[in-house]
Amino acid sequence: MPEGDTVLQTAQRLHTALAGRLLTRSDLRVPRFATADLTGRTVLDVTPRGKHILTRVEGGLTLHSHLRMDGAWRVYGPDERWRGGPGHQIRAVLGNAERVAVGYRLPVLELLQTADEESVVGHLGPDILGPDWDPDTALRNLLADPARTVGEALLDQRNLAGIGNVFRCETCFLARTTPWLPIGDLPAPQQLVTAAKKLLEANRARSRRHLYVYGRGGLPCRRCGTPISKTTEDDRPVYWCPRCQLGPVP
Repeated sequence: MPEGDTVLQTAQRLHTALAGRLLTRSDLRVPRFATADLTGRTVLDVTPRGKHILTRVEGGLTLHSHLRMDGAWRVYGPDERWRGGPGHQIRAVLGNAERVAVGYRLPVLELLQTADEESVVGHLGPDILGPDWDPDTALRNLLADPARTVGEALLDQRNLAGIGNVFRCETCFLARTTPWLPIGDLPAPQQLVTAAKKLLEANRARSRRHLYVYGRGGLPCRRCGTPISKTTEDDRPVYWCPRCQLGPVP
């Protein structure tokens, strides 16, 4: 499930493959931009912003993509077989003489002026893995609505950018709270910000995440040994330790 750590890794792979090189192949397979042609332009950089990816090319253009639940970018050699999914799932192809980047199942793909990037990412709070990270601002954003549950506040990208369902569960575990506690009732809310930063930093370079509770329903808690509980909320699985984490539960 793509979250801040996965998006950062994806953007870094795309940057390594494309930045500073002339595009010799461009294919945007979405109706609105199907006729757009980026060939002959140099890719300037690929930058992550929260869970968004901004691929900037010369001429003042940015290709904006978002992975959401199951989108992915894959990078291949010029003669390598594409293995990211069936052809009808491909939404974008960007290639140069050495590498080809293929975007699969991208729910958001749009070409815009680089000067207009704020129209798609300007609403985001501080990026946990970005240069704009500001823990004080993130904490103020989280506490702006004290009645909101911790889980809801963490998922709101306007508060802080980069947390999805996986790290919502993990952050709540480290902060020793259930996701359903009103955030205004949390004794030490700064622990949420500290935990979120710690988790994403620890996983930013890992190919496989180390998880405390997510995906471990029924298995013993790594801290106390109590079986991890699981429920479903808005079609998303939620995991927590009923002993380590204090607060209301469903």
